[in-house]
Amino acid sequence: MLQSQSVLIVEDSYLLLEIVANLCEARGIRVLEASTGEAALTLLRNRGEEVDWLLTDIHLPGLIDGWTVAGAFRAIKPEGPVVYTSADTSSRNRGVPGSLFLRKPFQVREIDATVRAMAEGFAVPAVRYAAG
Repeated sequence: MLQSQSVLIVEDSYLLLEIVANLCEARGIRVLEASTGEAALTLLRNRGEEVDWLLTDIHLPGLIDGWTVAGAFRAIKPEGPVVYTSADTSSRNRGVPGSLFLRKPFQVREIDATVRAMAEGFAVPAVRYAAG
């Protein structure tokens, strides 16, 4: 039996946050949510050891972006899977090593496949950059 996992989802779109959170919860993954980079850093500071993987939008309201959030997560979990999302693909290669990039708007099946892969053992799917 797989150990219960948890994900930190950082997304400022309430609708996307709810969709991804529901997909994760349906697969038995505990969800921590943040809508800003500042809130995500606070969660990581207080509960970072609980977070197994991260899904973050790159462009967030406030001064802290998804790149910074991912860096903070990897400082706690150096091998922890990171999934970035953004409509802007120009800087997608800037992410932490071994990360995945999903271009917005993404299909529910794309995010579901990513969640399923994480639920089955934290493996980043073989396709590193989904075209959307």
